[in-house]
Amino acid sequence: MTSPEADFSGGDLRADLKTFIVEHLRLPDVDPGSLADDAPLVGGGLDLDSIDILELVTGIEKRYGVRFEDPDLVQRVFASVDSIAKHIAASRGA
Repeated sequence: MTSPEADFSGGDLRADLKTFIVEHLRLPDVDPGSLADDAPLVGGGLDLDSIDILELVTGIEKRYGVRFEDPDLVQRVFASVDSIAKHIAASRGA
């Protein structure tokens, strides 16, 4: 597993996030490469629910060293892989 201090360029972070989402939520029939950066995570192809998002929040906090304390922020950030990557990069000052 990658440490929170790991440095990712934009594309690498998105690819890592896609793999993390598929592995963390145990989605064996989903190819991480098939996930579009801007595809909705809730109500989209993955059709994640609130429990899935909660699992991702805790997993991403631990893996990438970012915090999500505001429920409104979670809703905005977890809209897509792209929005998660942008939040992580901004949180790290990248």
